[in-house]
Amino acid sequence: MDKSSVFHRSFANQCYALDNDRVRISITTGRDTDKVFITYGDPFSAGIMGGNEFWHGDITEMTDVRLLEHHKVWSVVIAPKHKRLRYYFILESGGERLYYLGNGFFTEDELSRKSFPEYFVMPWINPSDVFETPKWAEDTIWYQIFPERFCNGNDSISPPNRKKWRSERISRGGFYGGDLYGIIEKIPYLKDLGITGIYMTPVFKSSSDHKYNTENYLEIDPHFGDEETFIRLVELAHKNGIRIMIDAVFNHSGWDFPFWQDVYKNGESSKYRDWYMVNKFPITKHGDTRDNCFYSFAFIKGMPKLNTNNPEVVQYFTDICTKWVRDWKIDGIRFDVANEVSHTFLKKLRASLREINSELYLVGEIWHDSVQWLLGDEFDAVMNYPLTFGIKDFFLNKELNSEYLEYHINNKFTMYPEQANRVMLNLYDSHDTIRLITSINNNTDIFIQMLAVLFTLQGSPCIYYGTEIALEGDCDPDCRRCMPWDEIENGKYSQTIEAVKSLILLRKNEAATKSSDIRFIHSGSKRLVQYIKNSKDEKLLVALNCGDTSKIIDVDGKILFSNLYENGILLPDGVLICKCN
Repeated sequence: MDKSSVFHRSFANQCYALDNDRVRISITTGRDTDKVFITYGDPFSAGIMGGNEFWHGDITEMTDVRLLEHHKVWSVVIAPKHKRLRYYFILESGGERLYYLGNGFFTEDELSRKSFPEYFVMPWINPSDVFETPKWAEDTIWYQIFPERFCNGNDSISPPNRKKWRSERISRGGFYGGDLYGIIEKIPYLKDLGITGIYMTPVFKSSSDHKYNTENYLEIDPHFGDEETFIRLVELAHKNGIRIMIDAVFNHSGWDFPFWQDVYKNGESSKYRDWYMVNKFPITKHGDTRDNCFYSFAFIKGMPKLNTNNPEVVQYFTDICTKWVRDWKIDGIRFDVANEVSHTFLKKLRASLREINSELYLVGEIWHDSVQWLLGDEFDAVMNYPLTFGIKDFFLNKELNSEYLEYHINNKFTMYPEQANRVMLNLYDSHDTIRLITSINNNTDIFIQMLAVLFTLQGSPCIYYGTEIALEGDCDPDCRRCMPWDEIENGKYSQTIEAVKSLILLRKNEAATKSSDIRFIHSGSKRLVQYIKNSKDEKLLVALNCGDTSKIIDVDGKILFSNLYENGILLPDGVLICKCN
C-alpha cells in the first residue's frame, strides 16, 4: 500500500458538519487502495481493560469515491447519535489491511496492543459553527455586467468626452456612457434570457471607467445615476425574480478617497495614517510604490492599500456594507482582491451582515485554493477560476483525454465543503480575463460544449455580459467591449442566444444539473466525454464529442434514453443532454 499518499485531518474539507445532525468525512489515498472502511462512534463509549483503554465503534464502507490523477478521495456522511464523533479508517489494498489513525498505520494486532491510540475526533456539532450558505444561490444563474459598457440608457449623464458606442476592439481608458438606466432598460431582455442574478462591477463614484479606484463608497457614480436610480434598479430586478450583487473594493481605495488625501497631504500627523500601509513619509504621488514608500494594489500608485487590520477601518466598511444591505436591499457582495483583506475583517463583517440578512451571499475574488476562506465564517463562495483553467486546458489541448477532465473536476469539487460547492460562483470569463470565445480561438463547437459543462455542474453558474452572443474580446481592457444592442435587436445573434437560453432552461428545470453526484463514463474514444448527473428523482446524461472524427455522438448502447425536451437537448457542435435510466 502506498502509505505516503494517504492523508486525513479532522478539519476543513475533510471533516465538517453538513448540518446540525450530520458530518461529512473524507480521506485521500493512493490509486492502489481498493476499499476503505470507517469505524466510528461516541468518544465517551470507551472503557478500561487491563489498564488500557478499549473502544469499539460501528463499521461502514466508504463507497463514495472520486478519482484524481494520482489519488482517490473517499467520502461518507455520518449522523452521530450524540453530536460528537470518534473514528479511524481501515484501508485495504491488494490483500493488505491497515488501520489508519492520527498517529499512523497499524496492523490489527499492533492496534490491539496500542495503549493510547490517537483516534480522529469531531468534538461536537455546534449549530453556530455549521457552515450555512444561501439556498437561493444554488438556483441562481448569474450575469456579470461591466456597467460602463453594457447599455447607455440616459445620455444626459454620460461623461462629456464619451466615445461613440461600438463593439470593436477597446483600448485602455475612455468612456462610452453605459449606466444604471441602461441596465434597468434591459431587465426584460435578461429575464427572457433566463437570468436570475446580476453581478455588477463597482458602481460607486470614481474617476475611471472600471471604478475600482473608489472615491466615495456611498455615492453612486454620477455618470451611472444616483442612489434613487440604484434602488429603482434593485426593486425592478426583484420584481422580475432577479437578485443583485455588487462589488466591494476594500483592499484599496482610490487616490481621491478623502481619507487617503488626508494622509497624502498631512503625512504622519494625519488621523488616518494607520488606515493605510505607509512605510515612510513623505508620500510622493509620482514615487514608485516598488520602493516600499506605501503598499498598493499590484504596484498601482493610484490604488493605495487599506489597512484592514485596523479596527477603525473594519468598523467603517462594516457600516458601509450595512447601509448597502439594509437600505439598498442588495442580495450579495463580491469582494475584490479578497485574499489580501484580513481574515479578522471578513469574519466580523460576515457576522454583522448576516444579522441583517441571513441569506446574504458573500463571494471572494480569489484565484487559487481558497479553503481557508470557506470554513463558514467568511465567504460563502469564491470565483472558481481554478475550475475554469483546467476545463479550458482540456478543450484546447486535443492530446488530453476524458479522464483528465474527470480528474480535474473531481479535484476542484473535493477541495471545499459541500455547502460552498453548492453555491460556488462558476465562470469562464470576466472583466479580468480574455473572453471565452476569444480564449478558444473562436471555435463555436468548443464554445457550446464548455457552456454545456458549466450549466450541468454543481454551483452557481455565471456568464459575462455578451457571452450569450459569443462577444469577442482579448485580455483587459479589450474584454470590456460595448454590447452591440443594434445587432442583437436585428436578430444577428439569435441562434447563439437560443442555444444559451436552452442550457439555462435545462438548468432551471432539471434538478440533476445542480447535483454533486457526478459519475464519468469512459469509452474507447479518448475525446468523448460522458457523465451522469444523479439526483433523487432523475439521471441526466451529458455527452460531448470533443474529437475531430464526427459530429454524431456515439453514446454507450447500454444506456436507455427517455425524452427530454423532444428527445433531449441536441445542441449543435456535438452536445447531447438527455434523461436516462
